[in-house]
Amino acid sequence: MVIGIMANIKNFKERGGKRRGNLQIIADILRVLEDNGGAARKTEIVYRANLNAKRAGVYLNLMEERGFISRDNFLYYITDKGRDFLANYRQIETILEAASCDR
Repeated sequence: MVIGIMANIKNFKERGGKRRGNLQIIADILRVLEDNGGAARKTEIVYRANLNAKRAGVYLNLMEERGFISRDNFLYYITDKGRDFLANYRQIETILEAASCDR
């Protein structure tokens, strides 16, 4: 248990002490779908969004419940609502980046 905690702390420090928040993970998953022509398998999402399968499953279920994605057998598809979320997220990123450059 302690070894696992220490490995997590080391990994956290290597990334500069920054973890992705829920909104960033959702945006990353939506980007994967968008970059992949609007659809992708779970394995592709796990690999390209840098998530483990269990965590990806939690987010994919949440996003499907919220209407950001839809699912058909093994494929996940971005919906119009998901595209709107991603567009808004990108606008917020741009505003925040511009604000941090002004300092």
